[in-house]
Amino acid sequence: MKLENEIIFVAEIGLNHNGNKGLFFELIKKASEAGANIAKFQLGWKSNPGEINELTDDDINQIYKCCNYFKIEPMFSIFNSNALKQLDKYHVEKYKIASRTLVDDISLVKKIIEKKKLTIISLGMWEKNDLPFTDLPNVKYLWCKSKYPVYPWDLKEFPKKFDGSLYYGYSDHTVGIEIPLIAISRGAKIIEKHFTLDKSDTTIRDHALSASPEEFKLMVQIGKNIKKNLDLGI
Repeated sequence: MKLENEIIFVAEIGLNHNGNKGLFFELIKKASEAGANIAKFQLGWKSNPGEINELTDDDINQIYKCCNYFKIEPMFSIFNSNALKQLDKYHVEKYKIASRTLVDDISLVKKIIEKKKLTIISLGMWEKNDLPFTDLPNVKYLWCKSKYPVYPWDLKEFPKKFDGSLYYGYSDHTVGIEIPLIAISRGAKIIEKHFTLDKSDTTIRDHALSASPEEFKLMVQIGKNIKKNLDLGI
């Protein structure tokens, strides 16, 4: 599966709507304005009736409508078989596999890969030396550190080079935008960064390690300029 020769910026909205479905429109709008290519949500995580991320078909329809309106691609991390069945009702260009799902339910991951759509897999909890799946053109791996938040001193194993490595991109849990920019300078082609309207929100832990719309926009602008310079051979 061929990807464009550009960096894909993923705004990981996840659960940062805090269960307020009315925020979908604003979160997707701000992600689009910040230059994200993809607005990503989580399907099947903390999703039981009454939980913060219970997404009905009406909710998913709303996400798709908002994304279409703001010309940004929707994407979902799939956490269980019910979530996959729910999303099967919709047009899907890409799937995301969280580190937790890869470790907890690899059979589900195989089912998703068999759909032949681009499948982006985070390896934050994968402790084996070998990749879980090899020689599959529709699978791309992201380097990730599964800690919330990740501090600079947690990144001693951060790839010195993405081009030609096992990793196509980087899923970020750090505070700030410096580490994603370092990843771009080392050849990362996908950058996934948590996205929030309010970093001080304490509803869930992800807000603190997320980028504000202003930070995300700056990351995209600088990241694209870094890529232009890399393409010149600098």
